[in-house]
Amino acid sequence: MNVGPSAPPLTRRQHEILDFLRDYTAEQGISPTLEEIAAAFGVNKVTIFGHIGELERKGVIERAARGVSRGLRIVESDAPQAPASQPVVPILGRIAAGSPIEAVESPEELDLAQWVPEGGEVYALRVRGDSMIEDAICDGDIVLVERRSTATDGETVVAVLDDEEATLKRYYREGEGVRLQPANQAMEPILVDEVEVRGVVIGVVRQF
Repeated sequence: MNVGPSAPPLTRRQHEILDFLRDYTAEQGISPTLEEIAAAFGVNKVTIFGHIGELERKGVIERAARGVSRGLRIVESDAPQAPASQPVVPILGRIAAGSPIEAVESPEELDLAQWVPEGGEVYALRVRGDSMIEDAICDGDIVLVERRSTATDGETVVAVLDDEEATLKRYYREGEGVRLQPANQAMEPILVDEVEVRGVVIGVVRQF
């Protein structure tokens, strides 16, 4: 699909999604839902949500309105281009800043273009608990997380333990294991042999 000479470069997957959107709309007379796009590519809805947000940011698709399930439309290359929208960061669910909780994905949306590093993949989590209060991360805050699988000592990470429970803590490699350190003197660190890092905190948003 030709998206015009001035359009930002697209990834292979984004081109595939655009082609699917065009073909589906031509055949059905309506645009597909995110669930239908996800099913077509064999991925989850959160992954497609991220691709759609990037395609909106690049100005090659638009939505009729937020919350409309079949409101996607391709912006043709010969049509007047509207200013690119703010990048949409997916809020994937909640993260424990106290005792670990089960990792659950429940997407929302957060427009914070100025917080997103160039070329980075960022998502957001709403904090529950007060284990990070001495780092000014409080219950109800939203943390912006750069998706990474590694961290350096002292970074605040989204850590997933062996039982698939997720927690927000400072990361320290100690000997053959890992210490997940809360920023609350009343709480003890979590000591584990190994941990899965799913991202590093790059910002905090507080809703007063």
